[in-house]
Amino acid sequence: MTMTRGIFKYKGCDKWYIRYAGPDGKEIREKTGSKRMVDAQALLAKRKTEVNEGKFTPAVKISNFTFKELADRYEAWMNGRQRSACVKKYIIKQLVETFGHYPLRKFNTSIVDQLQTDHLARGLKNASCNKILNVLKHMFSKAVEFEMVEEEVLKRIRKVKALRENKRLRFLSWCEAQALIDVCDDHLRPVIVTALNTGMRKGEILSLTWDRVDLKHGFIFLDVTKNGERREVPINQTLRDAISALMRARRLDIPFVFYDPGSGKRYLDHKKSFHTALKKAEWEKCSKCSYERGKGKSKELGECPQCGSDMMVHKGITEFHFHDLRHTFASHLVMAGVDLTTVSRLLGHKDIKMTLRYSHLAPHHVKKAVEVLDRALAEKTERKFLATVELP
Repeated sequence: MTMTRGIFKYKGCDKWYIRYAGPDGKEIREKTGSKRMVDAQALLAKRKTEVNEGKFTPAVKISNFTFKELADRYEAWMNGRQRSACVKKYIIKQLVETFGHYPLRKFNTSIVDQLQTDHLARGLKNASCNKILNVLKHMFSKAVEFEMVEEEVLKRIRKVKALRENKRLRFLSWCEAQALIDVCDDHLRPVIVTALNTGMRKGEILSLTWDRVDLKHGFIFLDVTKNGERREVPINQTLRDAISALMRARRLDIPFVFYDPGSGKRYLDHKKSFHTALKKAEWEKCSKCSYERGKGKSKELGECPQCGSDMMVHKGITEFHFHDLRHTFASHLVMAGVDLTTVSRLLGHKDIKMTLRYSHLAPHHVKKAVEVLDRALAEKTERKFLATVELP
């Protein structure tokens, strides 16, 4: 067999290597992974062509990094970039306790599958398991970008599928929402009004500063969002009135829209006052049908104007969290006939799949659209009929 220049074998190795000059003139040696010389010749010719055409990208030699090293690098990258950094840090801490100095190259589908199984055995819900899996997948995705592990490892981890979740969707009727607003403390009421009229997340609301509120053009500009993308939130008249009232009482030395007048610092949370308001909320509800209305001043409740049954006072909003105000905003938009693409944009969803959870609310409220089509077809059919009839 005639030996081609630039193709060789190391002693004791049955696979071919190739040798060629890189873009900088330095010698590069590369393993072909093949026992056939014809394969080595083809790869050598390909590499020489890439060098000559300026398309050659030298292979990066990756050291054997550990999971702990990736965790440190990932947290440094994450700070200041993602609003969910606090939650992620807790998850990463748990992962480091599990894997510690385990080499990144040794991660595979089986290991991640077992991690998922262990979490389920501990009693974690599917949603929690999926959150951990998503963090792990994103860490390895960044590890490839950081040149800490090969892409093949990432492909193995991505093979692990997310568990099926029962997506919780709790939202208020407008009557319940008004009952909640009516019993809110003065400092909480504008926060709730903002959430119900914009769908903004709690963190986005409580960190809002006056320089991002444009009442003249009617927009709130969010630079730092959960998905890292800028978002423009329109201001309706209800929200305009609430913000205008806050603006008249604002302190020029405080940049935040919502702040504690005593300390001058922004609010970090409203858990106590929010839960108190939920318990105090009252409205009238029919004992049989779905009719409801605000609580009147009269002690006599009377009959339901819809079905004639007795009206009853309903007190307290249960199984409701602050984030459900965002669901309330989105749900009522969909029920009002707003298309999912627009709702997705208003919520700042990166993928419309996240918005599809509200799609089941649309069929009951798009009947009018079908009726419009029905009338249009009926009109065209009638006109066609009249065109075939000879009128006297």
